[in-house]
Amino acid sequence: MGFMSDVKNAQGGPRVEPVWDQKPPAWDEARPRGTSGGLGGISGADWLLYGAVAAISLGIGVVNALSKAQDVAWRGGVYDARTQLFWELSSIVTIILVAPVLFVAVRRMRHVRGWPLRIGLAVAAILAFSGLHIAGMVGLRKLGMFLVGGAYDFHFSAATLIYEFRKDVITCLLIGGALWLIGSHREAQQARSVVATARADPPSVAPHMVWLRDGSTRIRIEPRDILWISSAGNYVEYSLADGVNHLVRGTLAAEEARLTPFNIVRVHRTRLVNLTRVRGLKTGANGDFELTSIEELAANPASVLTNNGAHS
Repeated sequence: MGFMSDVKNAQGGPRVEPVWDQKPPAWDEARPRGTSGGLGGISGADWLLYGAVAAISLGIGVVNALSKAQDVAWRGGVYDARTQLFWELSSIVTIILVAPVLFVAVRRMRHVRGWPLRIGLAVAAILAFSGLHIAGMVGLRKLGMFLVGGAYDFHFSAATLIYEFRKDVITCLLIGGALWLIGSHREAQQARSVVATARADPPSVAPHMVWLRDGSTRIRIEPRDILWISSAGNYVEYSLADGVNHLVRGTLAAEEARLTPFNIVRVHRTRLVNLTRVRGLKTGANGDFELTSIEELAANPASVLTNNGAHS
């Protein structure tokens, strides 16, 4: 956790419409727990992780401060825990405040394909985190020393910035790596859960039809012909086994609510999948997963849907 010991204490087009007429509000779109846009980009289950990061950081800061005060006393100096706590906690508090940068970065990294882009996002997040941390830490220390009639000298130089930056890199890797591993485990567990639930508890008897409206004409779709449904702005797109797509005004949350009895469930924040057409689940090394053999067309029985919503 970054802190400085060099301190000077000086005095001084045509579309298919849904069967309902009212457009659901945009905020009605369902979001997975822990990935919606709360304070600093975190909410839901992520608040538990954020609290754990804050508690661990505070604990490390207190232990470091007391250890430094004891080291000074052993070297013949005065045991001054308050001063050491101030230096440490000014850094820790800033880290807690800017930690949402890492939550947002990890979430974005999980939703893009390709490691070059992910690495680019990671580098940008580290630079942003370190810049905010150094600025916030120095600001708090200057303010604290000003209030007690002293002064804080950061000794601004390239060497000082590198000294702080290299510690921030380790902090980012520790927090971001933990978030990545937890997110991978959570997504893989969720995928296994929806597939297992669908197999163990087949859908109950329900009307075997789904109605859409094309202007004044209603279109009936057989649920078994639906491959997947994806969000597209203020619309959702139905993809059918015969290759026909229908764009329907509405939200994925509303479609999920009415299609769950047909064994059509959410496997990603932007995608519903007909589990009756899923033939297998493959989990990747980094926690990503693929639902295999969704029969899009008779000529293409090996299509794949990945957990980032892309189809190949």
